[in-house]
Amino acid sequence: MELQEKRAQAIRENRTVLGIELGSTRIKAVLIDDTHAPIASGSHAWENQLVDGVWTYSMDAVWAGLQDAYSALAADVRARYGVVLTRVGAIGISAMMHGYIALDKTGALLVPFRTWRNTMTKEAADRLTALFSYPIPQRWSIAHLYQAIRNGEPHVRDIHYLITLEGYVHWKLTGRRVLGIGDVAGMFPVDVDAKDFDRQKMAQFDALVADANLPWKLADILPKALVAGEDAGTLSAEGAALLDVSGNLMPGIPLCPPEGDAGTGMAATNSVAVRTGNVSAGTSVFAMAVLEHPLKRVHPELDLVTTPAGDLVAMVHCNNCTSDLNAWIGLFGEAADLLGVHPDPAQLYTLLYQKALTGDADCGGLLAYNYVSGEHITGCAEGRPLFVRTPDSRFTLANFMRCHLYTALGALKTGMDILFNEESVGLDVLMGHGGLFKTEGVAQRILASAIGVPVAVMETAGEGGAWGCALLGAYRIWKQEGQSLSSYLADRVFGGQTGSVMAPDETDAAGFARFMERYRSGLAIEQSAIAHLRSDA
Repeated sequence: MELQEKRAQAIRENRTVLGIELGSTRIKAVLIDDTHAPIASGSHAWENQLVDGVWTYSMDAVWAGLQDAYSALAADVRARYGVVLTRVGAIGISAMMHGYIALDKTGALLVPFRTWRNTMTKEAADRLTALFSYPIPQRWSIAHLYQAIRNGEPHVRDIHYLITLEGYVHWKLTGRRVLGIGDVAGMFPVDVDAKDFDRQKMAQFDALVADANLPWKLADILPKALVAGEDAGTLSAEGAALLDVSGNLMPGIPLCPPEGDAGTGMAATNSVAVRTGNVSAGTSVFAMAVLEHPLKRVHPELDLVTTPAGDLVAMVHCNNCTSDLNAWIGLFGEAADLLGVHPDPAQLYTLLYQKALTGDADCGGLLAYNYVSGEHITGCAEGRPLFVRTPDSRFTLANFMRCHLYTALGALKTGMDILFNEESVGLDVLMGHGGLFKTEGVAQRILASAIGVPVAVMETAGEGGAWGCALLGAYRIWKQEGQSLSSYLADRVFGGQTGSVMAPDETDAAGFARFMERYRSGLAIEQSAIAHLRSDA
C-alpha cells in the first residue's frame, strides 16, 4: 500500500491525533498518524497588540485564528487524501504559557488578556518571591493577580476562574477546568511530589491578601492540575462547533491535558528526562533543563517549572529573540525590492544567516539590543531596540548579522551562566527548535559556542509545539499501561534519533564571550534609551 493511501486509511480509521498551538505569531494545527508523523497541517498568522500599555490578543482573534487554522488543516486533509475530516483519535491544545485570563461566573473576560510579554508586575513578583522563597517571574499568573489586588483593580472581586490561554481554550472545548502540570507551574508554585499546586504556599497567599476581603480563596479560582496521559475530558458538541465552523467535526473526542509551549517543546525535542534540555527560539527564547536535584537558592532570573510529567525543570525565559532580527531582514528585503530583485523571504534569511558566519567572532565591536519589550533578566522594564557601534568598529554586513544573532541569545546566556556557574547544573546535550534554527547550522553553532554545551537539531525541529502537543495527545491514547512519557517518546516516537549535533567551537566561544562583555557594559545605554525615548514617540 502506498504511503498516501496508508495515511488516508489512518484518517478514515481514526488513527490520528490533532495538535493545536497558539504561538506568539502563528496558530498552527498539525495532524499526525499512528507513526507520529505529521500528515497534514494548517496555520493562521496573528500578532499581539499593545493596547493601553498592555500586550494582549483579543478573544475574537483567538477564535478566528483557531477556526482559520483548523479550516486550513481540514482543507489540507481533503486535498491530500480525499477525506472529509470528521473525527480524530485525540486532541491536544497548547499556547504561550503564563499570562492572565480572568473570567467571571458567566465565563466573560473581566479585563483584556494579559500575555507573558508584559513586565508590569515587578512589585508583586518581588514581594511573592520573598514570601515564598521561590522565584515568581513577572509573567506568572499569580504575579498578575497579586499586582491587580495591590492596584485595587475592581474586577478582582468578580474572578470566578483564573487561567492561561491554552487552559481557556480547552475549557471552552470541553467544559473542564484543568491544566497540564507544566503550565500549572507557570501559574503558581507546584509541589513536585504531589504533582499539584503547592498548598502551603496557597495558604500563605490567602493570608497575604486577607485584608482585601475577597469573596474567594485561591484554590476556588484555579484549574485542576493534571499530568501527561491523564483524562482531560472530551470535545463537547459546543466545542466542536466552536472549532470547526463547517460542522463536520464530531464531539466525543478525548483531549490530553492542555500544556504550555515549554511543555510541548520538551515533548517535541525528546527532552523530558534528567540531564536533557531544550532551547526554543522564536519571538521569545527559553531554555529548559531537567534537574537532577533542586537548586541551592532562589534566583529571580530563573523559573522553576516542570515537564508535562511533573519533573522539576529550571527555565531561563527571555521575552525577546527574533522580532528585531526579523525587522532588520525585512528592511534588507525592502532594499532588494528597490533594485528589482524581490528575493524569496526564506532564501533571504538563509543567505544573511550564512553570511553572519563569515564575520568576526566578536562581531567586530558591534553591539545591539533586541528588546522590543522589557527583559527581566537584565532589569529592563521596557524595550528599546538599539544598534550601537564605535567609529573604529568593523561595520560589515557579516558582523552586523552576527551581532544580531548574538544579541538574540544575549539575555539567555545571562540566565544560563547562573545555571552552570552558580548551580553546577549538568547537561549532556541541548535540543534546539523554533524559527531561529531553520537555517541549518547557523544558530545551532552560535548557541553551542555561547553556552558551552553540544546542541542538537532534529529534522522534526521545524514542526514545533503543535507537533509536540500532538505527541502528548498520542501518549494520552496510545501509551502502554504504566509507560512513562520519557519512555514513550524515546522508544515509540524518536527511536534513538539524536539529530544533527554541533559541539562548541573555541574561536566562536571566545568571540561570544567578548561580545557579552560589551553587552553587559552597554546595558546602561539601553536603560538610558528607556528613560529618554518615549515608546509612543
